[in-house]
Amino acid sequence: MSEQAFRYEPAADHPGWFTWNLTDETRFNAQTMGRMLTRIEDRADGARVARLRMFPERRHSNLLDAVHGGVTLALIDISLFAAMRTLLDGDAAGSVTLDLSTQFIGAGKIGQPLDAVVEVLRETGRLVFLRGLVVQGDDTIAAFNGTIRKPTKR
Repeated sequence: MSEQAFRYEPAADHPGWFTWNLTDETRFNAQTMGRMLTRIEDRADGARVARLRMFPERRHSNLLDAVHGGVTLALIDISLFAAMRTLLDGDAAGSVTLDLSTQFIGAGKIGQPLDAVVEVLRETGRLVFLRGLVVQGDDTIAAFNGTIRKPTKR
């Protein structure tokens, strides 16, 4: 795999944001999640974070008309790779999730942008340790941490 697997380019209709979509629109991310955008932000404490945004629609809802937990988990998983790519210039297309721990705190609303905000805790030769929050406006929807294994060098 290569980075050409992703369409990462400035989003003309969202200044300061970049697209984060697969070039192959038949795969899970494109079919299930729809359009996603990303950007790097600097926090007040000096840390850099990656923000991955999705746009929840009715197809992302559960029977309570909230964002389905599976969609939130998918956003979180995809955000780990967006953070690895944007913050570390890593090979997101050749990496895999080793573990992901999530605490659901609230319910996401349909029709409002849903963001995963991710920071890198540590990078080693083979692993990247990350954590973050899923937020919607001022509401926290979930907290998470995960580990990515980088691709094997051939």
